[in-house]
Amino acid sequence: MELGSIEREIHIDAAPEVVYQAISTPEHLREWWPDEAEFEPVPGGTGAVVFGDRSAPDAKVVPLTVVEADPPRRFSFRWTHDRDEAPTSANSLLVVFELAPSGTGTLLRFTETGFRERGWEAAVLEERYQDHANGWNFFLPRLGAYVARLVSTP
Repeated sequence: MELGSIEREIHIDAAPEVVYQAISTPEHLREWWPDEAEFEPVPGGTGAVVFGDRSAPDAKVVPLTVVEADPPRRFSFRWTHDRDEAPTSANSLLVVFELAPSGTGTLLRFTETGFRERGWEAAVLEERYQDHANGWNFFLPRLGAYVARLVSTP
């Protein structure tokens, strides 16, 4: 297992413009991924995603910085799980969503990279990689279900 990047492809039955909104704006992200999200969806925009109740001691507040916002084709951000540290290329993981029209829907190509570059020892690298792979395996199908609800709502 190379543990360098997580890659997924999913087909979503909605136009790229709709899918782009669902992956790039805090109000939509909160519906399928984190419990809270606050950031400006523009290159250089900073903020955080929160897993759990922000006021609880076990909440995971993860800083992020938007790298690229090219609607409706590409949205990417860096995020770091090291508290109180702004994401940089040296300390973070890069998440990229690429969208392409596919029939009447959208092909979403997802990648998360930077695991090896973090310099974690082997056991930590494997644990973090598996944690993220399992997380995306859970959350990306929720994205498809959320967008289906969006496009079916009058």
